[in-house]
Amino acid sequence: MTTPWFRTCICLGPLLLISVAASAQRHREPFTQPEIDQIRDASWEPQQRLSLYVNFARARLVALEQMRGDPKTKDRPQQTHDKLDDFLLIYDELNDNIDTYVDRKDDIRKPLKLIIGADTEFQAKLRALKDAADVSKDEATQYEFILTSALESLDTSGEDHRKLLAEQEEAAKHRKKSDAKPSGRSE
Repeated sequence: MTTPWFRTCICLGPLLLISVAASAQRHREPFTQPEIDQIRDASWEPQQRLSLYVNFARARLVALEQMRGDPKTKDRPQQTHDKLDDFLLIYDELNDNIDTYVDRKDDIRKPLKLIIGADTEFQAKLRALKDAADVSKDEATQYEFILTSALESLDTSGEDHRKLLAEQEEAAKHRKKSDAKPSGRSE
């Protein structure tokens, strides 16, 4: 003996839980539609595509600095967190793309030099944020985890990028040597 209300709750309850769980797992998209279009258009050009990711990450840090410098900013800790999250998502995409180009055996020495320079720039900006004297302890704790994650990612990725550049430089030397050797055929 069940009532129609009870049956409705039994049927709709799991659907409601699934929709709530799905919406909680959604992540903000860090890219604008024009940025997505630029990335898509540069999919087969490692230098262009990787440069775009560096520029987009840099733009997020510039926006973060501008927002933090604006005295009219409301909910500064949450906005700082969100902008750091966007930066980290873009930086992770950059690293995923580097892995893709390495797997394809593309020569990415030139964009790696740009990326290594950007790693240093990004580390300096994030360390300055971490060491900022004008930030209250309460405010800093609201974005401390994402800031620490971003700094750790930059530290390990920067080291990986330098190692990868050295590997690519060495591989290029070996290619030049093997191309310069005579074929050994007699004519």
